[in-house]
Amino acid sequence: FALGDSRYLVDLPGYGYAKVPGEVRKHWEGSLATYLQTRPSLQGLALIMDARHPLTPLDRTMLEWFRPTGRPVHILLTKADKLSRGAALETLRKVRAELQAYGPQVSAQLFSSLKGTGIEEAERVMGAWLGLEAPPPAQAPATSEIKKPRSQRGKPGA
Repeated sequence: FALGDSRYLVDLPGYGYAKVPGEVRKHWEGSLATYLQTRPSLQGLALIMDARHPLTPLDRTMLEWFRPTGRPVHILLTKADKLSRGAALETLRKVRAELQAYGPQVSAQLFSSLKGTGIEEAERVMGAWLGLEAPPPAQAPATSEIKKPRSQRGKPGA
């Protein structure tokens, strides 16, 4: 995805879920490891994990491949909406504790595209890698900008 000014967000869709023969997977893994370790233009790695199943063996392998670069990694624990608030926070706590072994350049957050949870934090973190201005905090519309339902328009006290 082009972000402008020669900045791109590169997606590796389904790298861990593709049903391919073992030889093909080995080739992909070798290519991906080389790409992550030697691509000088990479500013960081956003690693997406299901909050219900974080830090799979493949996730750990990706972290190990990228670790020698010393560049930042930010983990989005997706589908956080599928967990209770307490369970999601406990998962985040456990993941962050395990990530301490990878150093301070590795961070994690809860994320839900369905509920919009974590979008601003992700934009802030990855935007900083790219030297992009942080988005302004979301603000509730002014009372005068909120439209009343038709049934309440023009009624006293409504």
